[in-house]
Amino acid sequence: MIHNFRDQQSIVNNYIAEMRDAHVQKDAMRFRINMERFGAMVGYEISKSLDFQNTEVQTPLGIAETAQCISPIVLATILRAGLPLNNGLLSTFDKAENAFVTAYRKYHSDNEFEIKVEYMSSPNLEGKILILSDPMLATGSSMVMSYKALLKYGKPKHTHIVSILASKEGVDYVRRHINSSDFSLWTGDIDDELTVQSYIVPGLGDAGDLAFGKKE
Repeated sequence: MIHNFRDQQSIVNNYIAEMRDAHVQKDAMRFRINMERFGAMVGYEISKSLDFQNTEVQTPLGIAETAQCISPIVLATILRAGLPLNNGLLSTFDKAENAFVTAYRKYHSDNEFEIKVEYMSSPNLEGKILILSDPMLATGSSMVMSYKALLKYGKPKHTHIVSILASKEGVDYVRRHINSSDFSLWTGDIDDELTVQSYIVPGLGDAGDLAFGKKE
């Protein structure tokens, strides 16, 4: 299932607009905060699909019955750009376990590139809810490669893929390479184009550089 926040009116669209705005995004702290806000809001929406159980809580004046989430959750993000997004999700799912993946584009002289995954750290994923985040779903290849690499730690009960922006090509790629019953995609908007260098248009630029500064 594809959840596109552009299709509904909510404050999330304000965060997306500021992250896209070339003037506002010059403030790196504001950019990171908006990434975190987006992650927290997506986490709230995802929580509606999880398992809950009624429990009793002792208050100063008596016993209160409340429903609490019992789904075991693992938050996984692709370094480095995904860290603020992961922090936002973690602020919602504060008891979640965490996994980290280094997936990056290795460019060749002809401007072609390949996706390299060099490092992973993950708990067991068997039967758990996996929330895999990366700010930009451009070609979709790094997301799919990271997902498949994580499967060596176990088969999740369901995977929620979270991106701030996606391209139509990236969404189609994920649909072709991950069983549709195994994942849900949550994104702020879906753009039509990719550049020759596989950047989303109109997009917002390089999320990692905007959040943490330009890399060599």
